[in-house]
Amino acid sequence: MSPMSPETAVHEGDARHGPDTRPIAGAVDARSHLDAAVAEVRARRDAWVATPVPERLRLLEQLVRDVASVADEWVAACVAAEGLDPTRPEAGEEALVGPYFVIRNLRLLQRSLADIARFGRPRIPGRIVTRADGRVTAGVFPGTVLDRLLYPGIRAEVWMAPGVTEAGLPATQARAYRDPHPGRVCVVLGGGNVSSIAPMDVLYKLFVEDEVVVLKTHPVNAYLAPILERGFRALVDAGVLRIVRGGAGEGAYLCQHPDVDEIHVTGSDRTYEAIVFGPGEDGRARRDRGERVIAKRVTAELGNVSPVIVVPGRWSGADLERQAENVATMLTNNAGFNCNAARVLVTSRDWAQRDAFLRAVGRHLDRIRPRLAWYPGAPERYDTFIRRHPDARLSGRRERGPAGERLPWALIAGVDADDTDDVCFTSEAFCGVFAETALPAPDAATFLDRAVAFANGTLWGTLNATILVDPATGREPGVAAALDRAVEALRYGTVAINGWAALGYGLVVTPWGAYPGADPSDIQSGVGFVHDTLMLSRAEKTVLRAPFRPIPKPVWFAGHRTTHRLAPRLARFEAAGGMAALAMLPPILALALLG
Repeated sequence: MSPMSPETAVHEGDARHGPDTRPIAGAVDARSHLDAAVAEVRARRDAWVATPVPERLRLLEQLVRDVASVADEWVAACVAAEGLDPTRPEAGEEALVGPYFVIRNLRLLQRSLADIARFGRPRIPGRIVTRADGRVTAGVFPGTVLDRLLYPGIRAEVWMAPGVTEAGLPATQARAYRDPHPGRVCVVLGGGNVSSIAPMDVLYKLFVEDEVVVLKTHPVNAYLAPILERGFRALVDAGVLRIVRGGAGEGAYLCQHPDVDEIHVTGSDRTYEAIVFGPGEDGRARRDRGERVIAKRVTAELGNVSPVIVVPGRWSGADLERQAENVATMLTNNAGFNCNAARVLVTSRDWAQRDAFLRAVGRHLDRIRPRLAWYPGAPERYDTFIRRHPDARLSGRRERGPAGERLPWALIAGVDADDTDDVCFTSEAFCGVFAETALPAPDAATFLDRAVAFANGTLWGTLNATILVDPATGREPGVAAALDRAVEALRYGTVAINGWAALGYGLVVTPWGAYPGADPSDIQSGVGFVHDTLMLSRAEKTVLRAPFRPIPKPVWFAGHRTTHRLAPRLARFEAAGGMAALAMLPPILALALLG
């Protein structure tokens, strides 16, 4: 049995979960079909590299039409699989995180390729600044007037890696369109928890890194394979994409395939280790020795114990409610099956409003009906955390039905920050559970410094972090300096201020992935970025800023009343383009205000 045996390798859906062993009928492709898929895209790899920008633009326009044509079916399939009521607002999440994100990705790639045709590289819409520490930052969002209308007050900048200068930044962009290179075959092992993950990983590999792709869908959402084949038929017909199905064995077979040049996986750190070092005890021993069993490049997004750092301030009652809803959303969205879900609230033990804030979070959780725990292994993971913390505050009742279990939302308050081995700090729950820990701090500036040290030093993962700070506190000179230090020091691929860090995934223009530099023997949240439609090859992190008091209520908030009506319109708006899209704006804005 080889070190990367098909019988022992695992393809999981996100970080530190149990392996997905649920069988799905008709979801496995024979090895001969896998060989054929690899051979077909490999035969087109050099032709893809030679495909001119105008032809790629034509493909992107066709993809927009085709994805839009399957959007309703796509959303209905996800809503049914996750046990959602299509008439309730939470069902709108599936239109937002599925077709809308993918169509937005396609439109952003069109914009970048049009810029490449005219200017040789994508234009950066915002300011390029050199900070006092020498770090170069590039303003990447908003890019258009429509961005400002649909995402009011939200800004994003990309912090470049040390050594990149303002003059040298253009050389980091669109390298696949400037530097000669051979064609390459990439296997994408898709995530099972969010329906846009795999399609957007495919688009990144094809249009940013210039590689042809075999996508293996995750067993959990293998039902999307025929829908994606129709939505991406322009790429399938061009011979640069094949979509296959299967589980651990098929994933391992593709990773080992001699005609596959590299691998991208959304999954577990254990999956990454099985690919790179081999499975089981022998694999762990090789990992400890740094002895790889595969020489291919492997990129990965592997989840996170995501911190939400709550800076102490003087909040009004409305502020407490608004930020409590913000935090409750970060847990309950997608039933908690997100790698960017809030996992640890970091508060100040000396904040006079700490108890009031936690009570407000609990009230918002109480208003959100527990969802079907549709992702495999969720009840077992949930029980692990509740057994360790039986005093957790539960919202809702545990219910068992024919489709599975509904698990109460769980808030575990007061976890000892000095207990660095607590499961809340070392493992991603990947269900409706999060924790709170309080740090001693005499003032907000000291708290920020200590919270950053705690997040960097204790919590597992490097994917994303969120900071909540009210404007008055954030403007205080000592706090403003500490906030800048925090953004600089946090070792996360996305750092968000007041907005949920998941925006770094959903804006698509921003690079999404772990903070660079992880040791393969301790990979944590992974290696490499995806999305990144401005094609910045030397990014270090994305920094997002959102209003503390957003108006109107963001469409992704758990208490938004029109998400199920608004999100499908956003997808159609993005697909329409031009004057047809402008005609759709008034009803979209009206629904947003009704939220």
